[in-house]
Amino acid sequence: MGGDEGHGPRVVAVSRDDEHRFSKPLVDAVVLVAGWGIEGDAHAGTTVQHRSRVARDPSQPNLRQVHLLHAEVFDEVRSAGFTVEPGQMGENITTRDVDLLGLPTGTVLHLGDTARVQVTGLRNPCQQINDFEPGLLRAVLGRAEDGTVERKGGVMSIVLAGGTVRPGDPIRVELPVGEQQPLQPV
Repeated sequence: MGGDEGHGPRVVAVSRDDEHRFSKPLVDAVVLVAGWGIEGDAHAGTTVQHRSRVARDPSQPNLRQVHLLHAEVFDEVRSAGFTVEPGQMGENITTRDVDLLGLPTGTVLHLGDTARVQVTGLRNPCQQINDFEPGLLRAVLGRAEDGTVERKGGVMSIVLAGGTVRPGDPIRVELPVGEQQPLQPV
């Protein structure tokens, strides 16, 4: 870890796009809006915004308002020969030092001063990842030792409390009370 980098769970990059494209451009800050998502992002809304889900049932609640991805996956795929940078896999918030994939459903992530998101489930990596970089889907969709599918495309969340989130902001993890349920694709 370099001397200038912050320690502990933190935001390393933020991205948004007002159009439905796979990659999202990096920005200096994103504004989270409770019950909505990220201001100015094509996936914000109270009901589903992902095209395939809208086609099936446009009235479904939007459990995918904010996409978070751990920067450690970039390190992992780099060793397999892929170069992926923050925002390029469509995430809104790139994190470091948070085991996103290991969090239970319902975990609340405190981002910066006031923003809070609740983790709703795993992002299910799709063919668009291969369209971005051929073969990358295999690198982010693996098999665990017990044979179960490992989805490494980050997690989806809903916004509980709004606020501005910037690179360098700390992240605090608040686990749900009671029996913890492993994340499922949403």
